[in-house]
Amino acid sequence: MKASKARYWKIKPNHAGTTWKNINKYRALIIMMLPCVIILFTNQYLPIFGLLIAFKNVNYRDGIFFSPWVGLQNFKFLFATDAAWRITRNTIAYNLLFISVGLVLNVSVAIALNEITSKLKKKVYQTFMILPNFLSMVVVTYVVYALISPTGFLNSSILSYFHIDPINWYGEPKYWPYILPITKFWHSVGYGSIIYIAALTSIDNQLYEAACIDGANKWQQIRRITIPSLKTMMTISVVLALGNIIKGDFGLFYQIPMNSPQLYPVTDIIDTYVYRSLLVLNDIGMASAAGFYQSIVGFVMVLMANLLVRKIDKEQAIL
Repeated sequence: MKASKARYWKIKPNHAGTTWKNINKYRALIIMMLPCVIILFTNQYLPIFGLLIAFKNVNYRDGIFFSPWVGLQNFKFLFATDAAWRITRNTIAYNLLFISVGLVLNVSVAIALNEITSKLKKKVYQTFMILPNFLSMVVVTYVVYALISPTGFLNSSILSYFHIDPINWYGEPKYWPYILPITKFWHSVGYGSIIYIAALTSIDNQLYEAACIDGANKWQQIRRITIPSLKTMMTISVVLALGNIIKGDFGLFYQIPMNSPQLYPVTDIIDTYVYRSLLVLNDIGMASAAGFYQSIVGFVMVLMANLLVRKIDKEQAIL
């Protein structure tokens, strides 16, 4: 027994020495990683102390730490107003539409581009699909305005050709549940399909060759091989997207409708409502509370979505 104990103490590793050896061995990689770690800490972790603002009545004289506490008073702003149901409904409904339809379009575009045999044509089509994503929302706003303004292309050319009276697009809310999603998908689908194009390259071509030998047509190959191979990537994308279900694309909902009050019933979301209220009230505590609320709901949605995926197919779950 004593011999075994002595033998144990002899072979006990020196963790400190091993750690320094690993640091010295990988010092080049660690140095390369340092800028990313510093940026991550500065942009993601350092601002966490700002959550205090959501529970305080911040004034510039006392500063953040010495301003008086108000508890949950700032959070009441989102639920005590008449617009609470409207902005919550619009935010969640639009995001559910963007997630579901966007997933179908992203996968469809990726599969369509992958079926192009000519490398030149594939690059050309992919470039034109991705190009709108690099346009700022200000430029997109002018493109949309050129189409649907009172003297725009639709009113002056298309509708007049069919002898239809011009439509006041910026004064009729009923058209915007269609205008906003079309603009969103045109702007983002090409870029969103990139991850699926990358995933398609990892599929073994022997699977398609075996399917051709068995007499499977192109649609059967897509349904039985391509889509199941993309299932993991699709699941991860949906789960992560659900984390932002309470957050909206501010540029899309604020700039495209040009902040038209007539369109608030169908274009107003939490982000735009808080922004306008912040301009009027200049209450950063209320704005911080809205951001904190969105983050908490997003975190809960990710956990719930991942739990649902785990119950359906444990292998596809993220956590």
